[in-house]
Amino acid sequence: MSALFTPLSIRDTEFRNRLWVAPLCQYSVDKQDGVPTDWHMVHLGSFALGGAGLVMTEATAVSPEGRISPQDTGIWNAEQAEAWGRIVRFIHSQGAVAGIQLAHAGRKGSTWLEWIPEHGTVPIEQGGWVAVAPSAIPYPGYATPRALETGELPGIVDDFVAAARRALDAGFDLLEIHAAHGYLLHEFLSPLSNTREDAYGGSLENRARLLLEIVRAVRAEAGNGVPILVRFSATDWVDDAWDVDQTATVAAWTLDAGADLFDISTGGITNGVHIPSAPGYQVPFAERVHEVADAPVSAVGLITTAAQAEEIVASGKADAVMMGREMMRDPHFAWRAAHELGVDLDYYPPQYLRAKFK
Repeated sequence: MSALFTPLSIRDTEFRNRLWVAPLCQYSVDKQDGVPTDWHMVHLGSFALGGAGLVMTEATAVSPEGRISPQDTGIWNAEQAEAWGRIVRFIHSQGAVAGIQLAHAGRKGSTWLEWIPEHGTVPIEQGGWVAVAPSAIPYPGYATPRALETGELPGIVDDFVAAARRALDAGFDLLEIHAAHGYLLHEFLSPLSNTREDAYGGSLENRARLLLEIVRAVRAEAGNGVPILVRFSATDWVDDAWDVDQTATVAAWTLDAGADLFDISTGGITNGVHIPSAPGYQVPFAERVHEVADAPVSAVGLITTAAQAEEIVASGKADAVMMGREMMRDPHFAWRAAHELGVDLDYYPPQYLRAKFK
């Protein structure tokens, strides 16, 4: 038996395997209106067709100012939810679980597409906006954000709750709250970006307050049957900043607040830091959170082979693996992994049976 291809159940949802698609930002909305397009249908649908257990959307903004770029998807209105519904129905038709990552970019919002020469903040006259953050501290190379007033924070919670409701009505099975990679909720968690003096700054309890409020509110809206994941960056890769021990502590609190599994990545709060990238370099962080918080986790980061993914799950380091770049290189990676591990999958699309590994 393969651990990687053993089903996993979380609340009312069963995943056919533990090989999951990580959120992959596409920056491909045509009209800067947050509505996913045919690109997103083919991009995400190919992973479901290819046998993944969970297909997760890119970071999907809960409000217009929550986008990373003007070309990001959103779920702050009915038109966006309707377009997502079409994609979800196809994912379901191929037997995969459909998940959505609910996100707010914070001070890293209003940025240019990553593949064009311009870098930094898009000016307002060119479709950008004034980014918001816990404190008026810019991400290096970006415009200075506006610090959110204490009275505005319940509105952020409301945006996540409304987005969660639209996502569930569109058919999504799973919700992930994005608290990683230097975006708004990570900005509140990290002392590098949060110097507030109110109830949302200072102590670890205060810096985690907004995330916990969002998780509790989303759980209340979603009910008891829907899995809720939280993506954390387990370290800022900077001394005396956000680290894996704080991550594990907050993960345990978040578990009590209604979350089910933690998607563990690293970094993103600042640039110019040394990250010792190597195959599986983030797995020890996931393993640490798993041990300390006594909670399920997924691991991500330069996981590229079937044997590597199998070992991570079989050894108990993580309950599932998230793959990004390798899935983009081969959207049918699950088929290849099953063949290499000697697993005979019974969910090949009939149209592709002639290509099934023998």
